[in-house]
Amino acid sequence: MTFSLGQDRIQALKRRLIQERDDLEKRVHENGHFGLASSYRDSTGELSGIDNHPADAGSEMFERSKDLALLEKEAFRLERVDAALSRMETGEYGRCVACGSFIPFERLEAMPTAIYCVEHEPRQETSDNRPAEELFLYPPFGRSSVDERDETGFDGEDAWQIVESWGSSNSPAMAEGNNIDDYGNMAIEADENDGYVEPLESFLATDITGHNVAIVRNRAYRQYMASNEGDHLLEPDEVVDDTYK
Repeated sequence: MTFSLGQDRIQALKRRLIQERDDLEKRVHENGHFGLASSYRDSTGELSGIDNHPADAGSEMFERSKDLALLEKEAFRLERVDAALSRMETGEYGRCVACGSFIPFERLEAMPTAIYCVEHEPRQETSDNRPAEELFLYPPFGRSSVDERDETGFDGEDAWQIVESWGSSNSPAMAEGNNIDDYGNMAIEADENDGYVEPLESFLATDITGHNVAIVRNRAYRQYMASNEGDHLLEPDEVVDDTYK
């Protein structure tokens, strides 16, 4: 393979790397290393590290952990930029460190810090290593989920549905289903039958003997009749009006 990088292209890539290096250094130093230049006490304004509100201390600890991650990310990127500039000075830039072949200009243009060709890039696949805590999130709603076992019963999903029915910060636009225009239908599987399988099971009732049939005109009944699933003429004489249910 012939070397396709000319001096013009190398200089153009060098200017990009120098600009990126200056931006990284400026971003790190101007905000005090993402706020980590100040001590915990100075950043919180507290006289003691033992706060009256532990949640406040936990929030601040999370913010500082995030700042550490951001600083580490920028520092790693800065190292890669400096390494690329150094390779330009030694004439090694543009060659794969694994096989010595020239890296195509298209790859360098997309990633000027590349030191491997595509074939020898070590980060070919996304790592499947996940935090151990995520084991408790699968199946959905954790280990209490009975959906995977084809069982019925009260599980984590049912618990969340009850909590979610009292409201959340979501809007219909963020609902799980499509064409949701009512806050009352936003919950997960909001149209799921609660406590019964077939709709008529929720409005057909009998007495203690199991023989005298009555109809409870609840919401499920009205929806059942509105969908032309039932016939008013087939109703028994005894009807229980439960309009507000």
